[in-house]
Amino acid sequence: MESLLGFGVKHQAGLGGSPTGGMLVKIVFMGTPDFAVPSLEALINSDYKVVGVFTQPDKKRGRGYELSLPPVKKTADKYHIAVFQPQTLKNDEAYEKLLELQPDLIIVVAYGKILPENVLKLPKLGCINVHGSLLPEYRGAAPIQWAVIDGKEKTGITTMYMDKGLDTGDMLLKEEVTIDPNETSGELYDRLSKIGANLLIKTLNGLDSGTIKREKQDDAKATYAKILTKDLSLIDWNKNAFDIHNLVRGLNPWPVASTVLDSKTLKIYKTKLANAIASKPGIVLNESPFVVSCGNNTAIEILELQMENKKRMQSDAFLRGYKIKNINLS
Repeated sequence: MESLLGFGVKHQAGLGGSPTGGMLVKIVFMGTPDFAVPSLEALINSDYKVVGVFTQPDKKRGRGYELSLPPVKKTADKYHIAVFQPQTLKNDEAYEKLLELQPDLIIVVAYGKILPENVLKLPKLGCINVHGSLLPEYRGAAPIQWAVIDGKEKTGITTMYMDKGLDTGDMLLKEEVTIDPNETSGELYDRLSKIGANLLIKTLNGLDSGTIKREKQDDAKATYAKILTKDLSLIDWNKNAFDIHNLVRGLNPWPVASTVLDSKTLKIYKTKLANAIASKPGIVLNESPFVVSCGNNTAIEILELQMENKKRMQSDAFLRGYKIKNINLS
């Protein structure tokens, strides 16, 4: 099969191998959160040349509104790679900067901005995305979190060519992983970020050697992973314990599932399914362990929580200061 990258560079197995000939592929990397960092570092340590990094603008965070740098920017700075932080890619300034860099290829990993059509068409080898699901499932902004919230047993990473649709481009490689029934989306996010980095290098090397075929997505099987909002946080205790447990896992670390206790917000970080004689949904059945009745005669144990204006803690430490048996959570 003919090389899809077109340079005929032969790479040694694994990351960091040295080329035996040919021209280096020049890459612009676009990414923002810590999920994208392993992919950027994998490229830096590979045979490909990262000529520039695009990331979201710095933001003020926390009570002190201190300026926070995107994790990708911190990584690029560490390796002395030029960083660009345009508010949008839809203006001439951003496009002119890309023209100056003359990338052969653009790699996108959780950038957080839509690439306009002129940017998609700019690199002669196209734009490749590392996506946190087994496409066409979970196109969109929060594929990892929704796989957990929906109680999926498996998910994975897909590398794909980008087009003007939302995660609709031709697929390249996939790697499937099993989701542990107690794994949070944050834990899965960290695992998939490393898997995505390895799969990205395998994808580039496979394209260069001509061993990968493009595969069109089946749009009829597509699902959408909408962006997470705080509106999703409040627990409906009428739902069964399995669904509530998955919501808690999926919203950890953000925006965190919550309930109301003594007119205050009680954030719930970790739970497990409980064997208990259920009562009215939302009733605290037992204080040690902290067990709450859910819908369909099911129950859940709360393991880790945070009362409003208090520190995050284990439930047994929390219950030393609260007597809540038979209280109704809402």
